[in-house]
Amino acid sequence: MRVGSGLQRAQRFMMLATGLYRASHLTAGFVAVLRRASGEVAPWAVFGGILAFSVWLYGNAYARGWFDRRWVWADVLVTGCAVPLLVALASGGRTGGGWLPGGADVAQYGWLFLLGGSVSAAAGVALAPRPAAGAVLLLLGTTLAAYLWVIGPPGAPGSANVGHLNSVVSSAVMARVFWWYLRRQGTQLDEAKERALTAEAARARQAERIAHHRALHDTVLATLTTIAAGRVDANAAQVRERCAREAAYLRRLIQREDAPESTGAEAAEVAVGAALEEAVRSAECLGLKVTAQYHALPPVPRPVATALAAAVSEALNNVRCHAGTGEAFLTAVGAGGGVSVTVVDRGAGFDPAVPVGAASDGSGTGLRRSIHARLAEIGGRSEVDSAPGEGTSVELRWPA
Repeated sequence: MRVGSGLQRAQRFMMLATGLYRASHLTAGFVAVLRRASGEVAPWAVFGGILAFSVWLYGNAYARGWFDRRWVWADVLVTGCAVPLLVALASGGRTGGGWLPGGADVAQYGWLFLLGGSVSAAAGVALAPRPAAGAVLLLLGTTLAAYLWVIGPPGAPGSANVGHLNSVVSSAVMARVFWWYLRRQGTQLDEAKERALTAEAARARQAERIAHHRALHDTVLATLTTIAAGRVDANAAQVRERCAREAAYLRRLIQREDAPESTGAEAAEVAVGAALEEAVRSAECLGLKVTAQYHALPPVPRPVATALAAAVSEALNNVRCHAGTGEAFLTAVGAGGGVSVTVVDRGAGFDPAVPVGAASDGSGTGLRRSIHARLAEIGGRSEVDSAPGEGTSVELRWPA
């Protein structure tokens, strides 16, 4: 059982509840002995023995995490049955003459009958249903026999005894019901946690796959598409350099271990201008001329810089592949701790009213996944403004 699980919390609560119930009865016993037999040794000896056993019972339970059934049975047989019977017999019963002080005056030891309730509560929680029912019957028989021996007359139990009998039964029943409910809730909580962890792991794997798909779409696929279309010389030094970088990326992707990355590295702030410039150089390797301007760019968290650079890379890929022009303009400025990046071309443009993913130029998937989704994930936003024959403007803002 995992530490801190719902089931363990339910067990801890029931041990605490039954322990407090026992403590209330012991407190009543202490007050009774102090008031009626403060100068006598026997009542204090009985109280001290039961107190020591109770401390051991609950201390052992807390150390183990739950009750030991053997000690619960010992509690039933000793605290709930043997001690009250022995005290009743030693008191001399209705005729007096017993070897314990007090004779037929049960007031000195009446608090022992209270313990039947807390003993039955512990048994109702720790034992299986049938053994718990047997323990309750033993406690009922002991209480009734001791009462009739001390008080009598036979066959005429008084209201106090009826109250003790009711306490034994009701304590066991209520404790059992509470334990059933709390155990059920704790188990359901643990199952819900397991489902949430499984779902979170699945979402993490899906997010990782999407991230790799985006990266492959924006890098390797874009490079291969450009080379296949004959738009660049595959033997050119810049193209070969880009192919080498992307081959290294694929190699790392295949060989990457499943260990999570350092959160400290992800949270570190970096210069966003360097990340954007890398995206610009990558596009220029495939023959696109990019005029870039940067002004007062603040440092941003690494995930933000990575997402902005990847979105810019996709915007430049779209210019190169779909705009029908070999030139693009990039402007990146900082304001109020945020960043605004604009990529503009004077190419063919397209109709933004066409549903995303249905654009005839094939740009829908890249806009949706590599630009809009990336900016949304980092708390930013993106806007695309275009019209047929009027070129295209892509604006990226962080934060939104």
